[in-house]
Amino acid sequence: MNRGEAKIRVQRVSREFVSRTGRQLVLDDIDFAVAEGEFLCILGPSGCGKSTLLHLMAGFDRPTRGAVKVDGRELRGPDPRYVAIFQQYGLFPWRNLLQNVAYGLEVRGVPKRERMRRAEEYLRLVGLEAFAGYRPTEVSGGMQQRVALARALVVEPEVLYLDEPFGALDAMTRLRLQREMERLWRQSGCTVVLVTHDIDEAITLGDRILLMSAHPGRIRSEIRIPLERPRNPNDPRFGRIREEILRELALEADLDSAH
Repeated sequence: MNRGEAKIRVQRVSREFVSRTGRQLVLDDIDFAVAEGEFLCILGPSGCGKSTLLHLMAGFDRPTRGAVKVDGRELRGPDPRYVAIFQQYGLFPWRNLLQNVAYGLEVRGVPKRERMRRAEEYLRLVGLEAFAGYRPTEVSGGMQQRVALARALVVEPEVLYLDEPFGALDAMTRLRLQREMERLWRQSGCTVVLVTHDIDEAITLGDRILLMSAHPGRIRSEIRIPLERPRNPNDPRFGRIREEILRELALEADLDSAH
């Protein structure tokens, strides 16, 4: 499949949950495609269902209506070719950083010498080769997230799903990891879907932004980012895109309060 062709198709997807208080429609008629090699950002306020949508796209949940297709095949569950990273880094505290990076290769049956060589390579790519023997509890949160990125990318996934992976980090660490993520994405060529509520993060990283509305979650608008990389938040064009998104969010807030 060539870059620009559809890798993922989300077709008329809705997700409804049933609780003691009744039925709750969380996502309603979501429909879009993600191109091969694209970096797509899904942006929206808390509670709009964007994490639920990502779970559906990653195969951890099934839609109530509609379908998610990857490479033309309907997704029935998680697939080892598609890797997800969440805010909780999911590192094993009893393994050192190198062993954590190698874990996915170990599960796939890659021989020890080869998997350790590749794990060392990716740990070096995220600048942590000097900490290979440290355990997760002995390094900072930002370093743990870099290990999580290395662990995800070492298996060379076709699709990488990111659910606000930098949200719990301080501003400087978040900025460094955004740059690191962009570099690794460009190097790997994989398709990336990032869920975030951070407008600047979406503009910095995305080829395209899907802006969601809430109650229930729908795709409100699509914004393409025609800026060269790496992107400068002080660029007036960056500021104009930010203002466009803020206007959309303000309109959404007005509509929400009216109801």
